[in-house]
Amino acid sequence: MWRACCLFCAWSLLLLTQVCAQSERRPIFTCGGNITGESGVIGSQGYPGVYPPNTKCVWRITVPEEKVVVLSFRTIDLENDNLCRYDYVDVYGGHVSAQRLGRFCGTFKPGSLVSTGNKMLLQMVSDANTAGSGFLAVFSAAHPHERGDQYCGGRLVKPNGTFKTPNWPEKDYPAGVTCSWHIVAPKNQIIEVKFEKFDVERDNYCRYDHVSIFNGAEINDARRIGKYCGDSPPAPVFSEGNQVLIQFLSDLSLTADGFIGHYKFRPKKFSITTTPPPTTTHPVTTRPIPWIRQNYRLKCVCVCVCSALKYSVALCQQKCKRRGTLHSNYCSSNFVITGTVITAMMKGGSMYATVSIINVYKEGNLAIQQAGKTMSTKIIILCKKCPFIRRGLNYIFMGQVDEEGRGKIAPQHFVMAFKTKNQKGLNVLKNKQC
Repeated sequence: MWRACCLFCAWSLLLLTQVCAQSERRPIFTCGGNITGESGVIGSQGYPGVYPPNTKCVWRITVPEEKVVVLSFRTIDLENDNLCRYDYVDVYGGHVSAQRLGRFCGTFKPGSLVSTGNKMLLQMVSDANTAGSGFLAVFSAAHPHERGDQYCGGRLVKPNGTFKTPNWPEKDYPAGVTCSWHIVAPKNQIIEVKFEKFDVERDNYCRYDHVSIFNGAEINDARRIGKYCGDSPPAPVFSEGNQVLIQFLSDLSLTADGFIGHYKFRPKKFSITTTPPPTTTHPVTTRPIPWIRQNYRLKCVCVCVCSALKYSVALCQQKCKRRGTLHSNYCSSNFVITGTVITAMMKGGSMYATVSIINVYKEGNLAIQQAGKTMSTKIIILCKKCPFIRRGLNYIFMGQVDEEGRGKIAPQHFVMAFKTKNQKGLNVLKNKQC
């Protein structure tokens, strides 16, 4: 009996020692810091717990000289927003005045990010509202191009040159890569960018694999000339100044042939004649019109904002009542779906919902995401309690679509609880001419 008791005590002590050792090895993630070495792990403050609100954390990574930093996100869970305006992680290719390699939020994991030198900077910002578990990322030092064609990008300063996706033209570009080409011309010149061959995973909104071209040296949506995907080469692009940034990003799923493009320095007075971009491109025009004066632009912004606010207030003061019939709403709506509300979040005076789709009766320009057999979409209820929806319940949604492909529901649009018996009526509407 005494021997059995001793054996049990010894076994318990060993187990306790192992547990303590494991808990000591688990890293404790703090808000920012300076990190040096060949490799390491970075996590948001308190990971895997919920990251705190209203914080700004900066991590500065330094690897040995003559090497580059390769960063890979293992997990990412931040408040989701199409433009990453609320909670986000910025990654820069250096510590001071460096090119931004990307801004990330939600749960989408980008491909490996590679610096051009031996330094990289991460900055995470959170606002006062929704939070998640944050992020976990690993970094390592690598010799530039040590993995053959997996790495791409760089600084281009010759008067003309070529850029292409990894593996071109032998095989498809790999999944999960980010390439950034920074082209710099002399001060008195501009840059012409032209694609010879182009084949990048197609999507109506270029949300997955895409090429973006920016005026200047960093990724800035306000300075974006265009965002491109599909299999038609974009029209030639001309910069406003002497610098252009071209970024290619592939996600972790489908890939395609890729592209080869060329650039050329041009004098500032060079005559720019371009053809309209194909339907697979989504350019953002940022070129200022010379005759528009600053005060006129400010006045215009003020009028637009005030008008939008007045419209919003007037809209939400209406009685919360559907207008018209099921048939008339079906015909006048951009989209008609049935689905389950899986997330619902208040922002300002509106509710932002994610809907897991049961059936699509009218798609229009609605952006639909698919993972395996599960399809989902984003919907904005313009007036947060009109119509009122609850998470976990099934609804019929009929409404309009905004320029980003999200469904918009106003008080007069048709929304009602969905039951199996409604399916027959919706199928009749689908097959009936408006």
